[in-house]
Amino acid sequence: MKYEDILYFEIKKLIDESRNRVAATVNSEMTDLYWKVGNCINEELLNNGRAEYGKQIMKCLSERLEHEYGRGWSEKQLRHCVHLAITFQYDEKFSALRRELNWTCIKTIMYIDDPLKREFYIEMCKMNHWNSRTLQGRINSMLYERTAISKKPEDLIFQELEMLKTQNKLTPDLVFHDPYFLDYLGLKDTYSERDLESAIISELQQFIIELGSDFAFMARQKCITIDNEDYYIDLLFFHRKLKCLVAIELKLGKFEAAHKGQMELYLRWLEKYEMIEGENPPIGLILCSSKNEEHIELLRLDESNIRVAEYLTKLPDMKLLELKLRQSIDKARKRLEMAEDEDRL
Repeated sequence: MKYEDILYFEIKKLIDESRNRVAATVNSEMTDLYWKVGNCINEELLNNGRAEYGKQIMKCLSERLEHEYGRGWSEKQLRHCVHLAITFQYDEKFSALRRELNWTCIKTIMYIDDPLKREFYIEMCKMNHWNSRTLQGRINSMLYERTAISKKPEDLIFQELEMLKTQNKLTPDLVFHDPYFLDYLGLKDTYSERDLESAIISELQQFIIELGSDFAFMARQKCITIDNEDYYIDLLFFHRKLKCLVAIELKLGKFEAAHKGQMELYLRWLEKYEMIEGENPPIGLILCSSKNEEHIELLRLDESNIRVAEYLTKLPDMKLLELKLRQSIDKARKRLEMAEDEDRL
């Protein structure tokens, strides 16, 4: 490379870094301004206490501000400001939030009513550097409801999110989902496990997006030999933040008890022969077309570092899926709370 090229790229890097810092500062200051504007309006509306007055003042303010400062202060934008001030307290936490996320992401997150769900998306957005489009896509796909952490009691959810925020400690319950959406594979009504595996490999980038951005593909049909007998792990990944190997087995039918023994064998082999210093023990993910909940509960798969999840090759009606997920969350939380009550006795 010529000296002029080296010099050019060095200067380009300096300019780009400076622009990014300026953009981040502008974004932070604008979000701060929006909160103060919203709070100012909130106080006026609260003191007056009349809904009709609120409509009038929003319209009047918008017209005058747009006349003075141009586009960007529409009535809709003022309502966003009001909602921002209602949703977040003006404290150190908000100060950090406006520095770490852009206004479009904050605007999307602030309309999530559930505080824990809102906190989940804040931390995931920060960790994965999602843009607003990706964030909205994750919310639309009900990522929180599909993540294992949502099925825990609220105090445990709060603890895990706090560990992620303060210690940058990511747990498997924040990583693995149930169900996984594989509708993009284009599989018809009849297909084999090999067809499913081949479709995943051909759409590997999309599959990794569904799994999570920190999954790195390592092998397909990973051959392992035990007592002179060959076995094959369908898919092998590595998760960067969990720092562990992830073995994935694909099953067409329901989860069966025998699947646990098969996966345990694979995980122990990986732990003995593939795990290196500094890594955590491998995790197994069994993807089935349907699950047997009582089997999974009685087998205590978490103790073996094994997760079981359904996959959907066709998306159902989203309202029905949302209802199913909420029922699943309620059942799981009640089961955990009952188990905790039994331990106390």
